Amino acid sequence: MLAADPRLENNPAIAFSTGNNNRNQPTPNPNIQLPADFPPEIPRYPNAQLQEVTQSTTRWTTSDPMNAVQSFYQNELQTNNWDVSQSTQEGILEAQQNGLRVTLAIPATTNQSSTAESNLAGNTEFTIQYTRDTTAAASPSISAETDNVPQPGDADFIGPVPSQQNEQTAQSVDSTGQQTNTPQTFNDTNQAPQELRQYLQDLIALGVLPLQATSKSSAPTTQFEPSKTVMRREYARWLVTANNQFYASSPAQQIREASSSAQPAFQDVPSSDADFPIIQGLAEAGLIPSPLSGSSTTVLFRPDAPLTREQMILWKVPLDTRSSLPNASVEAVQQTWGFQDAAKIEPRALQAVLADFQNSDRSNIRRVFGYTTLFQPKKTVTRAEAAAALWYIGSASEGVSAQEALRLQQSGTSQATSESLSPTTEYD
Repeated sequence: MLAADPRLENNPAIAFSTGNNNRNQPTPNPNIQLPADFPPEIPRYPNAQLQEVTQSTTRWTTSDPMNAVQSFYQNELQTNNWDVSQSTQEGILEAQQNGLRVTLAIPATTNQSSTAESNLAGNTEFTIQYTRDTTAAASPSISAETDNVPQPGDADFIGPVPSQQNEQTAQSVDSTGQQTNTPQTFNDTNQAPQELRQYLQDLIALGVLPLQATSKSSAPTTQFEPSKTVMRREYARWLVTANNQFYASSPAQQIREASSSAQPAFQDVPSSDADFPIIQGLAEAGLIPSPLSGSSTTVLFRPDAPLTREQMILWKVPLDTRSSLPNASVEAVQQTWGFQDAAKIEPRALQAVLADFQNSDRSNIRRVFGYTTLFQPKKTVTRAEAAAALWYIGSASEGVSAQEALRLQQSGTSQATSESLSPTTEYD
């Protein structure tokens, strides 16, 4: 009975969880079950309760501190021969094995120095996102099938020479020499909620929702997955692309992409990252918190972490107001929006939430979430919800919608086509 617990040798998390105050243990929700496609090879934290399930993302809560959760997954993944590619003090852990990619995200607290103490006193929330790459296994068979197919230049080749146009190019050049976005085609937009479907369709028609950075070569996809959680790097990419497309004729309103020679604002977004010009550009414009804007503790961007509601509003509203955010308090947000959970919103996001209220029916919160008395600031955002937020940029009195931008784009294309087809020679 007095011998050391042998479990401590292989499971450091027990050292933190044993003796933990059980009265803080979150209550399980019997109505929430793991999705059928949840990979069984992903380790399950023994002291966590499932709180929310979205497409390819699960959210958990435990009364154990965040360092216990991190230690458990670090140990389990390495023991089971996972390739752990990134581990930071901000609570992000990425690993992959046999085409399965897993991202563990533990949202950092506002006071970084007291993270462990605050988590010991309350509950730790973390999300697990998983994606499985099925193209790697398919590629060899496709290659084998085409190895013996005659190619142009062979004596046995019969047929037309394939077009050299790159169908994967995310941008094209119009008749004026200006770069424009080529719309992608997705066959699952009908899976988006009815209230958000038209917003999503308008933005897709504009071509402002690229799923990959333009500098990456990847096979085109026909699946947008509207219910999938949007990542921070994806939303940053869409935010810049939508703004610059809406204000295509107003260079002064556009967000400039950063040069590859710029000193990185974030430690986890180097200049070699495909999305560096956009993320760095947002930081240099002061539109997202970074050391450049005075947020000395925000040294990581966490590009592959899920986007939360408060982050979505914090990044978007400055584009709507085109001015500094107003001073805000929990009481002011409670009086205007009536949010019961206003105290859970970070101070900087409080300012954006209060400014968004002044846009009346044009506000992002009303457009995306409808009427609600709970903001749920830490809840993750789906791709369809992120698209709805970007559908309109501006204030209640002045702005541009995706529908208007699409109409202008179509009229400009028609005019350019008409001019290119205008006769230069008179015919009888």
